[in-house]
Amino acid sequence: MPQVISRDGTHIGYERQGSGPLVILVGGATQYRAVDMRTPNMVQALASDFTVVTFDRRGRGESNDTWPYAVEREVEDIAALMDAMGGEAYLFGMSSGAVLALEAAAILPRAVKALALYEPPIDPARSAASYQQDHAEMAELAAEGKGREMMGNFLGSVGMSPEALAGFQQSPSWPAFEAVGLTIEHDYRILADARQGDTPPERWQNAIMPVLVIDGDKSFPFMAAGADWLASGLHNGQRITLADQSHDVDPLVLAPLLNVFFQMGSVVVH
Repeated sequence: MPQVISRDGTHIGYERQGSGPLVILVGGATQYRAVDMRTPNMVQALASDFTVVTFDRRGRGESNDTWPYAVEREVEDIAALMDAMGGEAYLFGMSSGAVLALEAAAILPRAVKALALYEPPIDPARSAASYQQDHAEMAELAAEGKGREMMGNFLGSVGMSPEALAGFQQSPSWPAFEAVGLTIEHDYRILADARQGDTPPERWQNAIMPVLVIDGDKSFPFMAAGADWLASGLHNGQRITLADQSHDVDPLVLAPLLNVFFQMGSVVVH
């Protein structure tokens, strides 16, 4: 698979399909190409109108990692992909990848043409300090190399029961998830940096391109509030809710919406 070299020398593996304007898909926690069975369906749905790039975030799959981690390093990874393919792109971010994509858009406003974000996992009802504590705990485990424990803690935090987790850890699928356990700290850092206060970071106002913030009405209860909170910090944001969709959004429902938004810069809600 092809790779680009990020500013700090990290190799980022990616693949591209289709033709037309560039769309880069930014995955959330645990997502990478070897385990992500949903994103290829969205790629196929978009590839007739766009050149669609999927990539392994640093530390996952065919991308290596470089210590120390900072959110800016992942922004540089996205910038390297754009630079290798023409210098500008539309971005779509999923879950914690939505927050990362917004950070990239705020740093690269001239290169990001439009931005679509699905369910940034931010709970405005939680304190900023709790996000810092969550990250500190994951960072301590990462420093000790406890990727298995990190992945287990993360899956438990999003609702997997101890019994289900124990079964998953005995399944053939588990090694591919355990292998990227250390990178969960990256996602916790992204959220902690976003939640350093009770209001959205002022830097997000640099993202002056059209931004679509999406949630599903069957998702976790806090997701709608988080999408509202994030959108409130934008100059040019639009908010919509998809009917009958959860955090595991159907890519064949989402892709037509992205197609319209990236081509028109907005969507009409009936």
